[in-house]
Amino acid sequence: MFGKRYAAQMITRSAENAQDRRRFLRAAGLSGLGVIGAGTIGGLASPAAAAAAAKAAAPAAVAQISDGAVLNFALNLEYLEAQFYSHAVTGKGLPDSLTTGTGTRGGVTGGRAVRFKSKSVRQYAQEIAGDERAHVEFLRGTLGSAAVSQPAIDLQASFTAAAQAAGLVKPGHPFDAFACEENFLLAAFLFEDVGVTAYKGAAPLITNKTYLEAAAGILAAEAYHAASIRTALYNSGGGLLGTGLLGRDLKAAAGKLSDARDSLDGATDLDQGVVADGRANIVPTDANGITFSRSPGQVLNIVYLTSKAATAGGFFPQGVNGEVNTSADNS
Repeated sequence: MFGKRYAAQMITRSAENAQDRRRFLRAAGLSGLGVIGAGTIGGLASPAAAAAAAKAAAPAAVAQISDGAVLNFALNLEYLEAQFYSHAVTGKGLPDSLTTGTGTRGGVTGGRAVRFKSKSVRQYAQEIAGDERAHVEFLRGTLGSAAVSQPAIDLQASFTAAAQAAGLVKPGHPFDAFACEENFLLAAFLFEDVGVTAYKGAAPLITNKTYLEAAAGILAAEAYHAASIRTALYNSGGGLLGTGLLGRDLKAAAGKLSDARDSLDGATDLDQGVVADGRANIVPTDANGITFSRSPGQVLNIVYLTSKAATAGGFFPQGVNGEVNTSADNS
C-alpha cells in the first residue's frame, strides 16, 4: 500500500518514546480511552473548541496516544488471531522470526490442527490464517524496531473460561476450541467481532493518514472474516464436541458468547449474536447500519476476560506488550 522506507520514516516520527509515555493516561490507565477521540479532535480545532473538548473530557485525565502505540496495540491482537488460525490450519504457530521485538516475548499454550469436516470452512480458515499472518508481517514491517514482541498467549484455559462464563459448558468441564469444526467456529466468532470493533474504535486515535488508510484496510479484512464466520455459524447444523456441554444449537451458543462479551465491556448492550428477532444477523449494526466501536480498554476487557481494570489475564496471561495495556473498569 505504501513503501517500506516511507513507512519507516513516518513511524520514526510517531513511535513510542519518553514524550509519548508522558502523554498517556495516568491514574485511570486505559479506562478513559473512550473519550480520547474528543481530545484528538480538539488538537485540530480552534483554541475555543479545543478547550470545550477538554472540558467535556473531564474529570478523566486524557492524552493523545502516539500512532506507534496504537499500531503496537493492534499488533498484539494480530499475534493472537494469527496464532489461533495458524494452529487450527497447520497444527503449528508463527515462526520465531515473526514474534521478536520489544517487551517480554512469550510462547503459546494450547492449539492444534482442527479436523475440518466441510471444505468451505476449511478454506475459510486457511484464507483467514494467511491474512492474519500478513497483518502481523505488515504491522511489524511498518513499526520496524519499535514493534513489540509477541506476549504469552493462552489458547487453552482461556477458551474454557470464556465458554464457562457464557454458559456453554458446565463448571469444571473444558472447552476445546480445536476439537471440531463447530468449536472452532465459535472460538473464531469470539475473536473476529472483537477485531472489527477494535479497529473501528482505534481509528479516531490515529493521526497519520497513511496509517489510518492502512488500518481501514485491515478493518475491512477483519469485517470480511467476521461475516464469513458468522455466516458459517448461522448455516451450521452441527453440535459441539466435548463433555459438559449445555445445548447443541450453534446459533444459540454464539448468542451466549455475544452476551458474555457484552457483560465485560460495559453496561451498554451493543454486542449482537448471529440471530436477531428470529432472522439472520450476519452484519451487527445499529439503526443507521453502522457497526459499533470498542475502546482499547474495552477490547482488553474481553481478551483479559474481566470487567475490571487489569493488565493481564485470559488470552494474555502476562498481559500485552506496549503502552496500551490496561483494561477498563466496568465493574
